[in-house]
Amino acid sequence: MYDALLFDLDGTLIDTETLAVASGLTAFAAVGFPVDLDFMHRLVGIDGPTSAEIILARHPTLEMTRLDTLWRAGFEQAMRAGLTLKPGVTELLSQARHLPRVLVTSSRRSDAHAKLGKVGLGTTFAHVVTVDDVTRPKPHPDPYLLAASLLGVAPARCLVFEDSEAGSEAAHRAGCVVVQVPDVVPSQGRWAHHLAADLLSGARLAGLI
Repeated sequence: MYDALLFDLDGTLIDTETLAVASGLTAFAAVGFPVDLDFMHRLVGIDGPTSAEIILARHPTLEMTRLDTLWRAGFEQAMRAGLTLKPGVTELLSQARHLPRVLVTSSRRSDAHAKLGKVGLGTTFAHVVTVDDVTRPKPHPDPYLLAASLLGVAPARCLVFEDSEAGSEAAHRAGCVVVQVPDVVPSQGRWAHHLAADLLSGARLAGLI
């Protein structure tokens, strides 16, 4: 049914979104601009520059450099304490090992490879598409169109696993088949062909396993 599998990283394969939200709340409070969970959830699945635009639209006088420094320090400390795979990752990758796989993330290239290395997925993907590789990141379709082109396959023959609205929209607009497994932000699956509670359930709904 499919020629390739395309995976988001944060919140889909690795449990980083909970760490990012918690460390972000602490960082905002530390710079004197506390925010709530609803605001943090608006940033999930969004690249850094776009997140900065959203933040400065809310708090124009906030010093982004200081916020970034504190947030990154808190996030990296949390990752050092323990970074884990999301449920079903190992089983899914094993059962679908016959298909080529590409990682498609809104993280920077260096951050993406560092995270993959921490959880033992450093050699899992044929390609890693990051925010550094595209002009228009998620929710634009460009990252997923690039991933399909790198493999020489049609987007319609690609099965995508995502957690966020932005990522699911990007994959849907690229013409891929989308499995969405919400992480920290609930979803009604507007951009998903299959909305699932976990990766393996989503793979079954999509007919992959």
